[in-house]
Amino acid sequence: MIELVMFDADGVLFDSEESNVAYYNWIFARIGEPPLDRDEEIAAISFAASEVFAVRARGDAAKLGRMHDLTRNMDQTPFFKMLRPPIELRPFMLDLKRRYKLGLATNRSATVPALVEHLGLGGVFDAVASALDKVRPKPAPDILRLCLQRAGVNATRAVYVGDSRIDREAAESAGMHFIGVGSRLEHHRQIATIADLQTALELLDASEE
Repeated sequence: MIELVMFDADGVLFDSEESNVAYYNWIFARIGEPPLDRDEEIAAISFAASEVFAVRARGDAAKLGRMHDLTRNMDQTPFFKMLRPPIELRPFMLDLKRRYKLGLATNRSATVPALVEHLGLGGVFDAVASALDKVRPKPAPDILRLCLQRAGVNATRAVYVGDSRIDREAAESAGMHFIGVGSRLEHHRQIATIADLQTALELLDASEE
């Protein structure tokens, strides 16, 4: 039986494409860089900021340093306001929490604590792990394994809810079950939004009995 439901953030708890594009373009504009192209916009949804910055810096350590310097003191509020959750998250999560432990495992880093509070999810998650923990970002399984460790749950009794190929690969590498969200990947357990998650979890639980 499933004991832990672990969530990705972007593309799962909310649609973040508009927010992410605005975030990176704000930073790039201040160091004289052009905005994200379409391929970069797609990558920005799933990959860690450190990876997006590294690709854009192209080995220029000074440029990379300026990007990271800008992130340390910037106001995240305008970008958080662009996030679009598909449902009212807190009551949904609290209802889910009656049956399962809940985890958050994301390639986001410094924004995670403020993001959790902005979404009204303070105190909801039993375990949180992110790129802020200085482990390898997804598709490596490190963030998911750290979240499992903090939740005290075996991988075989946990499911990761993600929206991308790198989420699926990370879950498989960690030995976890997986539920795909949205249209950016194909999986035999697929839902349109997390509003459909309860049914998917019931089917998964039934298959494990």
